[in-house]
Amino acid sequence: MGHPVLLEQARSVDAFDTPKLHALIEDMRDTMQSKSGAGIAAPQIGVSFQVVLFGVEATPRYPDAPSVPFTVLVNPVVEVLGEELEDGWEGCLSVPGMRGLVPRYSRIHYRGFDQFGNEIDRRVDGFHARVVQHECDHLQGILYPLRIRDLRQFGFNEELFPEQEFPDEK
Repeated sequence: MGHPVLLEQARSVDAFDTPKLHALIEDMRDTMQSKSGAGIAAPQIGVSFQVVLFGVEATPRYPDAPSVPFTVLVNPVVEVLGEELEDGWEGCLSVPGMRGLVPRYSRIHYRGFDQFGNEIDRRVDGFHARVVQHECDHLQGILYPLRIRDLRQFGFNEELFPEQEFPDEK
């Protein structure tokens, strides 16, 4: 948190299926998996491109989360479906050791491309929608603490959730 790349709007990707893009995605995936993350955006590893990865099977960071299919999403566009908001606890690899209660839209439509240039077009809700919104915020220079309405609902993992074990986030 505080790095300039995390505070700027990321640039669009204009070439698909390139060694550079594949290497970026591999670096992102390795980082996400090593930190037991639900997703990651290119700016989180210092690269200002519109690339996000997400996917959840079982993770100690979100033990009760439903599964979300692993997805590489390039140049995403997110459209809100309805005005319903849900509060949910979020953490972030760029804000290690902390959680906050964040409102997110319950249902969204997102589209973009995979790393090969194939179109992705999905309507999702719940935790899947939350993860996509969180990761796409990174592409706009927004970290989740900026979305928290009540800072009394923001703190260190071990204080907010003393019964839960968290992976090493350093």
